[in-house]
Amino acid sequence: MQKQAILLVFSNLRYTILSISIFAGLLISLSFLSEFIFTSPRLIFYVPSYAIPNFLLIIIVAALSGLVISMSIFRIRMMRSGIKSGSGFIGSIIGASAGACSCGSIGFAVVSAFGAVGGTLTAFLTNYEIPLRLVSIGILIYTYYVTAKGLTAECKIQK
Repeated sequence: MQKQAILLVFSNLRYTILSISIFAGLLISLSFLSEFIFTSPRLIFYVPSYAIPNFLLIIIVAALSGLVISMSIFRIRMMRSGIKSGSGFIGSIIGASAGACSCGSIGFAVVSAFGAVGGTLTAFLTNYEIPLRLVSIGILIYTYYVTAKGLTAECKIQK
């Protein structure tokens, strides 16, 4: 069921390019926020050994987000009414944003803007970064399953 939905969506080159673009954009932005990419004095990419699990979770979140958002956009365009199919798109946005909870370099801005509440939020997000990314992966997997099931039912894909 899921294989036919993926083949249907990604047989169109536009959705393949969209998925790759979302993956690359999220991977670069989340890597930058998690301080795996440095820009001063020159562009450096470095993943310390203790942060490999966190980096792998970033790759998974970015890949699933690219897959699910492309499938959701395809489903919305096929249905021509975003009411019924919009939940898959919203779920993919929630899953991707939950995976972006790393506060590395922006933590200081949050603390200065919100005071003690910002400091508490930054400490919470830093301490529970990996569990929150796992939750976002769960949301994205569920959204993928619902979207693939909807595409299979709406497009009458035969097994």
